[in-house]
Amino acid sequence: MDQDDQSPGPFLAETGRSARPLDEVDRRILDELVRDGRTSIRTLAERIHISRTNAYARVERLLQDGVITGFRAQVVPERAGLGTSAYIALKIEQNTWREVSAELGRVRYIEHAALLGGDHDVLALVRAPDNAALRDVVLNRVQGIAGVLSTRTWLVFEEFDGAPAWT
Repeated sequence: MDQDDQSPGPFLAETGRSARPLDEVDRRILDELVRDGRTSIRTLAERIHISRTNAYARVERLLQDGVITGFRAQVVPERAGLGTSAYIALKIEQNTWREVSAELGRVRYIEHAALLGGDHDVLALVRAPDNAALRDVVLNRVQGIAGVLSTRTWLVFEEFDGAPAWT
C-alpha cells in the first residue's frame, strides 16, 4: 500500500466534527497497519478474514475520515544517529501558541510538540545527535523564540510504546 503521508502538518487539528465510531474490524485493520503499513490489501483481508473488497473499502473510509493520515517507516532514533532524547516543557506568553508552534515546527530535531493545560504550556520531544546539539536546540533555538518565557528539560533514559488506545 503505497501512499504519501497526508497528515495535516504539525499543530493542526480538525475541530467541530464527531468521529465515526470504530468497530472491531476497523480496530483490527488499524492494528495490522500499525504493525506493518506496507501490508497489501490482499494480505490485510486474509489476516482479518474479510473480503478484499471490504478491506479496501474500509481502508479508504479510514483514510477519508482522517483516522489514517498516512503510512510511514518507524525509525529507531539511536540507529539513525539521534542518541539523545529529551522533553522540553515551555511556558509561553498568553495567546502566542500559533506563533510559537509555527517556530517550533521549524526547529530541527523537534519531533513532536503539544499545547498543554497545567503548569507548563507546551511539551516538545527533541531527538538530537548528542548533548551539544540538544543544548543548542534548547538554549539557542527554543529559548530564542519570541513568546517563550522559560523552559525546563528532562533527559530520556529509556522509553517504550504502550498499547494502542483504539483497541
